[in-house]
Amino acid sequence: MNIDPIILTLIVFFPLAGALLLALLPDRGRTMQWAALAVTLVTLGLTLHLPFHYSYASPAGSFQFEQNVPWISAPAIRYHLGVDGLSMWLMVLTGLLAPLGVLISWRAVDSRKKLFYVLFLLQQVAMMGIFASLDMFLYYAFWEMSLVPMTLLIATFGRSEYRRRAAIKYFLYAFIPSALLLVAMLWLYAQTGTFDLPKLAALAAGNAISPNTTALWLASLGFLVAFSVKVPVFPLHGWLVDAIAEAPTAAVMVLAGKTALYSMMRFSLAIFPEQSHRVAPLMIALAAIGIVYGGLLALVQHDLKKLAAYSTLGQLSFIVLGIFSFTVAGLDGGIYQILNESLAGAAFFMLLGLLYERYGSYDMRQYGGLAQKLPWVVTMFVLVSLSIIGLPMLNSFVGEFLILSGSMQSGFAHHHLWTAVAATGVILSAAYMLRMIQRVFYCELGTKSQAVTAWDLDAREHLALWPMVALFLTMGVASPLWMRAIDSFGAAAASRLASVQCTAPTETPSLPTTSGGVH
Repeated sequence: MNIDPIILTLIVFFPLAGALLLALLPDRGRTMQWAALAVTLVTLGLTLHLPFHYSYASPAGSFQFEQNVPWISAPAIRYHLGVDGLSMWLMVLTGLLAPLGVLISWRAVDSRKKLFYVLFLLQQVAMMGIFASLDMFLYYAFWEMSLVPMTLLIATFGRSEYRRRAAIKYFLYAFIPSALLLVAMLWLYAQTGTFDLPKLAALAAGNAISPNTTALWLASLGFLVAFSVKVPVFPLHGWLVDAIAEAPTAAVMVLAGKTALYSMMRFSLAIFPEQSHRVAPLMIALAAIGIVYGGLLALVQHDLKKLAAYSTLGQLSFIVLGIFSFTVAGLDGGIYQILNESLAGAAFFMLLGLLYERYGSYDMRQYGGLAQKLPWVVTMFVLVSLSIIGLPMLNSFVGEFLILSGSMQSGFAHHHLWTAVAATGVILSAAYMLRMIQRVFYCELGTKSQAVTAWDLDAREHLALWPMVALFLTMGVASPLWMRAIDSFGAAAASRLASVQCTAPTETPSLPTTSGGVH
């Protein structure tokens, strides 16, 4: 049976069916864990259908596995799903992280398990819907839906008495800019009569959305601000540290970056190409500053969760730099680095969660001398740290190299300066990650290390971590497996943005049309 026409619907809504099933099951023993694991594994299997049946020879910029049927006649809203080189691997990534999140929460969540796993599956529904939706109204429904389970996960399962404050902070930061996004979407519909993304992109390419340039500029800012807060882009990161510090490990693995970075490329660049050119120099500058700012603050942290939060800010800023370089290499590297950062960041948070399970603290000053006691834990920490740093032959090296080379090729003012500033982030990431390894595992024994008898990785934890390590190496040495699809989007987007730049009133240097990436 050919399931291509309905595969995206199955991927999006199977976790919802799983959440309903969990709500009906009795919360006894490990029932919730096993049921959630089964649902997430089936969802992962469904997402793997995409790369194995994807037509890599299809024209750049086209969508595959499309479903496009009328939903509401007035206003004109369609149930339109589809994937391309940008969204396909993000759906696979989301499918992969879900069972790993269940495995890592097996012991960590020991009360209100039904609520935890139902919310976790609903978060997966929202993320899959965001990546698959090609109708803006449908997309917005999933975008708003993603706020609710994450807020409840932080508020209910956070680690300290500050969890509710962190949840409210996260919700307000994400929800208020989303109101601007909704207003901008409604204005677009009033001008064009459609929420359909391919139609809006075609109208934007022909400068046919609206003759009112001021209104277009304000609408583009509505989109960009909503996405920038959710990434977050410096200096809109006020929610990030508190949310990461409080969120349970499975939730924090998918908290920052992916959906908003995807949305920037899918909507801001496609619907507002000319306006994106105007704001690109500012975004490049903010990205470079965010890389250095995040690295410097990570370097002075004693709390491991806060170190991870500022590290995340720096890594996400690298991706923003690549996106707004508007070069093939930069866009390809930005997409690839979303995958890399998500995998390495998730593995890092998993390891921090395992350390907290054993010792009940995120304070580095209470650790030391753990290398002899926990040889497998330190091995995993070192491998994950090398991935985050960007060691050659590991995955993040490819993404960072493409981003920096693409930024150096960019046609915007001062791009050489901002690229040089951003490159210091590689040194800073090595400094704070290696400092963390040395302090936690190789210094003299701390109070927690002496007082608590801990255990090394068990079989379940090995099962959760080794697939990540295998992907670090595979994505580092076999990047063309992923780049075949990614480059089709990156090349089409860079070409479209370059044509807008060439027709702009003020001439600027043309952008390169060939990738300088590692293939």
